[in-house]
Amino acid sequence: MLPQEIIRKKRDHFPLTNDEISFFIQGITTNTIADSQIGAMTMAILLNGMNKDEIISLTRNMRDSGDTLKWKSLNGPVVDKHSTGGVGDKISLMLAPMLASCGAYVPMISGRGLGHTGGTLDKFDSIPGYQTCPDNNLFVKTVKKIGCAIIGQTGNLAPADKRIYSIRDVCGTVESIPLITASILSKKLAAGLDYLIMDLKCGNGAFMNNLNDARALAHSIVDVATAFGTGTRAVLTDMNQILGTTVGNAVEMQEAVDYLKNINVDSRLHEITMTLCAELLVQSKLFKSLTTAKAQLQKNIDSGLALEIFARMVSSLGGPKDFVEKPEKYLPHSRLKLPVFALRPGYVSAMNTRNIGLALIELKGGRTRPDQKINHSTGFSGFCQIGDYVDQQTPLAFVHATTESNYNKIADILHANITISEKKPITPKNIFEVIK
Repeated sequence: MLPQEIIRKKRDHFPLTNDEISFFIQGITTNTIADSQIGAMTMAILLNGMNKDEIISLTRNMRDSGDTLKWKSLNGPVVDKHSTGGVGDKISLMLAPMLASCGAYVPMISGRGLGHTGGTLDKFDSIPGYQTCPDNNLFVKTVKKIGCAIIGQTGNLAPADKRIYSIRDVCGTVESIPLITASILSKKLAAGLDYLIMDLKCGNGAFMNNLNDARALAHSIVDVATAFGTGTRAVLTDMNQILGTTVGNAVEMQEAVDYLKNINVDSRLHEITMTLCAELLVQSKLFKSLTTAKAQLQKNIDSGLALEIFARMVSSLGGPKDFVEKPEKYLPHSRLKLPVFALRPGYVSAMNTRNIGLALIELKGGRTRPDQKINHSTGFSGFCQIGDYVDQQTPLAFVHATTESNYNKIADILHANITISEKKPITPKNIFEVIK
């Protein structure tokens, strides 16, 4: 077989066979297929799609491109959550220890920033010493001993996806439903999950900006995961504004630690986090109802148990033992932290969330190339929410920047992408629906 002929076949709208998909993925894994050919194939898939059999084959071959984990002798279900990406989305940071505090085991394999959205691994890279790519032995040991571990793809877990993922980010093929489905599930299935919850973001800050597209992706993921025997639900959540009050790597890590300490908890972030946790706990039969699951989750936050599990996970994976006691000591800080005020007083009625995510890239807190180093200290804090009243005392956000010129440029971006109105808008729904 020739890679260019397989690309040509998909370019011309024909379905690929399992043998063709297997050949192409094997070539990606062994580096016999070039980055340019991967980019061409992902563009062909984006434009022409894949049928269900192709997606299942792509997912299986990507999963089997490396090791697959088998969990034995655990006294609880193996579960995980995945988000399709948003701006300010730090839910994974709290969710994993919260689920572990309720008796689940969470081997969470996450990614770096993709397009305008932030990456869970980039947030953990802001913690000195934390190993986002440990060997499988340390990963398994941490999950078994503590209940959760949040890491990136090691060289042996779905390595084909790791290479495809980085190329999609910079060649305009992020939004493909088949590629998103296979990318997510190849990692999750390689981790040996019993149950999976999907946080499917929908809105102007998500890759799926309308409900129909989000539903289509949800059904694709649920159907394919079910075909592999992994029970899966999808929760469609709003991404027409940033999630929580921070955007960036270190600042989001700080907000996550504060959340687990019950400090300044954003109500919208809390509702979505609790819903995702509770749905997964009920699905995995650890709890009989969403109400009892949520009550136990809150109890474990109030008692400090969830925070303790987070701290032990950080320490086990190489981070400071006292990180949760003194996060400000270890997290990087930007040279400047300056407020941006609205040009006139009024209510925040809308925001272009995608452009706000891209503004983080302007601050060097995100990437334009896969090999690019980022500044973990930059970003936004105290970010306004739809319905908030802003004036010359209450800013739209605080910008964490390295220079005044950066700050001035970002201030202009915020003014252009946050709408201020005289009347208070109707508060948007946070959760649209659950697909089982």
